Amino acid sequence: MQGREIWRKIIYGIVVGALFAALFLVSFRPRESFTDRQPISIVIFGDSIFGEIRDEEAVPARLEEILGKSVYNGAFGGTCAARVEPERRLDYARDVFSLAELAKSAESGDFGVQQSISMRESNTEYFGDVIDGLDAIDFSGVEIIVIQQGLNDYHAGVPIENPDEPYDERTFMGAVRSAVRSFRRVNPQARIVMITPVYTWYIVSGKTCEETDNGGGVLEDYVNADLRLAEELDLEVIDVYHDFYTHEEWEDWRLYSRDGLHPNETGRKMLTERIAEGLSLTK
Repeated sequence: MQGREIWRKIIYGIVVGALFAALFLVSFRPRESFTDRQPISIVIFGDSIFGEIRDEEAVPARLEEILGKSVYNGAFGGTCAARVEPERRLDYARDVFSLAELAKSAESGDFGVQQSISMRESNTEYFGDVIDGLDAIDFSGVEIIVIQQGLNDYHAGVPIENPDEPYDERTFMGAVRSAVRSFRRVNPQARIVMITPVYTWYIVSGKTCEETDNGGGVLEDYVNADLRLAEELDLEVIDVYHDFYTHEEWEDWRLYSRDGLHPNETGRKMLTERIAEGLSLTK
C-alpha cells in the first residue's frame, strides 16, 4: 500500500512537471522573436533638459523634424552620468538609470535591470515606457549617440575625476569614459556626440552656476571636463554653455528658461537649432 502511494506521488510529479514544461514551451519565445529591434538613427541620453518635455515641443522631436532622421528621446530627468553614493537612498534607485549603467544595458542588449525597478518619485512616470523603447532599439545600427549629461552630476557634487582610476563610474569623467567604451563595443561606427550643460540660474538662492559649488566645482568645471573628454576620446562636442545664453543680467534667466534651469520655448528653439547644426556636420 505504501509502495503504491509512493508511485502515485511519482506519477503525479511527472505529470505536473510535464504540464509546466508544456506551458513553458508554448509561452516562451526567444528574445529576438517577441521584441522587434527598431532601426533608429539618433538616440539621445540625457537628463531633464531633454527629458522633462516629451511631446512635439521637445528638442528631440524637433530635431527629428529638422534632420529628417528618426530620433529617440532616452533622457531621464534627475539622472546623472555617474553612479551616486549608495547612502543617498532616494538617488540609489536612479543608479540603474545613470548613463554608465544605461550604456552597459545597450551593450548587452538587455535593459531588464531598469525594467525591474519601480520608481516611486515624482516625475518618473515615463521611465518605464522610455526603457521599453530603448530595449527595442538595435544599437548596432544607430547612426548617432548623443550624450547630454553633467548638470545633475554638478548638482550632486559628483567628483569630476579620479586620477587613480580613469573609469571610476562614481566620477563624472569616469562614467562618461565607461559609457563611451560600452557604446563603441556595441557599435564601433556610431558617431558619439556630447552636448555640454547649459548656463543655469538658481532662483531660490539668488546665485548662478558661476557662483554655486556643490562640492565638485562650479558648472563650468563640468563643461570643461566635457571638452577634455571630447578631445581625449575623439568625440564630437556641441558647446551650449559658452557664448550661448546671454547672462549679463540676473533677469536674463527669463529669456531662455521657465525656472532658471529648464528651457522655455525660446531656449528649446535655440538648443534645437544649435544641435541640429552640429549633428548635420559630417565628422
